Amino acid sequence: MATSHNSQSLPNMLLLSLILCLFMVVASAGNFQQDLDLTWGDHRAKIIGGGNVLQLSLNQASGSGFQSKKQYLFGGIEMQLKLVAGNSAGTVTAYYLSSEGPNHDEIDFEFLGNVTGEPYIVHTNVYSQGKGGREQQFYLWFDPTKNFHTYTFLWNPQRIIFLVDNIPIRVFNNGESYGVPFPKSKPMKLYSSLWNADQWATRGGLVKTDWSKAPFTAYYKNFNANACVWSGGSSSCSSTGNIEKGSKNNAWQTQSLDAISRRRLRWVQKYFMIYNYCSDLKRFPRGRPRECNRSRF
Repeated sequence: MATSHNSQSLPNMLLLSLILCLFMVVASAGNFQQDLDLTWGDHRAKIIGGGNVLQLSLNQASGSGFQSKKQYLFGGIEMQLKLVAGNSAGTVTAYYLSSEGPNHDEIDFEFLGNVTGEPYIVHTNVYSQGKGGREQQFYLWFDPTKNFHTYTFLWNPQRIIFLVDNIPIRVFNNGESYGVPFPKSKPMKLYSSLWNADQWATRGGLVKTDWSKAPFTAYYKNFNANACVWSGGSSSCSSTGNIEKGSKNNAWQTQSLDAISRRRLRWVQKYFMIYNYCSDLKRFPRGRPRECNRSRF
């Protein structure tokens, strides 16, 4: 990890408290063969290391991808990734939650490759009822190709928190009270794919994929879902009563970042954010989206 023990301890406490407050059914870190399905790319998607490591590859013929076997409706869902090293320009490693069907919900991390020595761009977005367009982009404070780092979605009925190595980088609050749809009723699976997007991914498509560097490979380990599993039209949380029995004060309904975590969030957004749709006035000449006027983040 790139940050010190002290810098991680409080975000770790935050993550733990959020998970405990949600009292979610645990789909614990396990074997990829039990948790995930390789969905496309043939031999380019592989589970190795006795089921503990998954790799996706991209060459000129095709990319590859996988999805979780289970669907979730709220949870803390995380994975460790090591991104494509070297000249990754034109490639995108997508890691996201998504529902199925029309007017889908989706919560995105997308890692936009770059030429050797230039930083990856971490692209985040939230779709609700089929509408996205809520992009925020960041550089990272470490090289994501050298070691594994943890990328987490924390999703509860009140907010979505994006975390990198347990440090919050973005919060998307439930804005239904002022007319902004929020993903809260459609179960989602976890997906990931490695694919060629050189028409837009690097410098708006100016830098193309160098196929002489192929295959491009990303690695995954330690998938963990502390989450409500959706099956047969109902949630494992409601069917077992875990939330109701464990939360007499319903503290999980209002759980948010503490003061120190908010400072860490501001630090990330001050020094590493490179795009925020809420600040793109050219894009919204008639006024910013409603949630932009409500949220400091």
